[in-house]
Amino acid sequence: MSTITLAQAERIIDAAIALGAELNCRPISVIVVEPGCKVKAFKKEDGASMIRFEMAFGKAYAALSLGRSSKLVRERAVERPIFMRYLIAASGEQIFPEGGGMLIRDEAGEVIGAVGVTGDTEDRDEELAIHGIHAAGLKTDEDCRGMGRRIGLLPKP
Repeated sequence: MSTITLAQAERIIDAAIALGAELNCRPISVIVVEPGCKVKAFKKEDGASMIRFEMAFGKAYAALSLGRSSKLVRERAVERPIFMRYLIAASGEQIFPEGGGMLIRDEAGEVIGAVGVTGDTEDRDEELAIHGIHAAGLKTDEDCRGMGRRIGLLPKP
């Protein structure tokens, strides 16, 4: 199994922060983790509020734990609250089911890590995460949709 490099992690973070500034987002925090959810890199913008590390980590943890974006994890929490409450408890309260956590995939579609972005709206956090992944030349689940892999996407209606 390959893993994300420090250079790739830094590129994801810097690109997400740069786009956030360009879009006039609230101060964001971005984490990139390896498979197994070991921290590779983290940055918190000046002015970002408390516990942003924990929120960003929880979003990345949710994506890795369930093999899908943390936004889809949140949707599952609404659909199946008892099941998700169990998973959150089983994770030691580390899963944060809120948008902004995305799996990071290599050219072959293999998961090499995850990113968690927090600080603005759920949709904006996810947009920044996707931008960062693409800026590093890597792929999201959506990019791999046609690769014949089961990648945690909900079927299109």
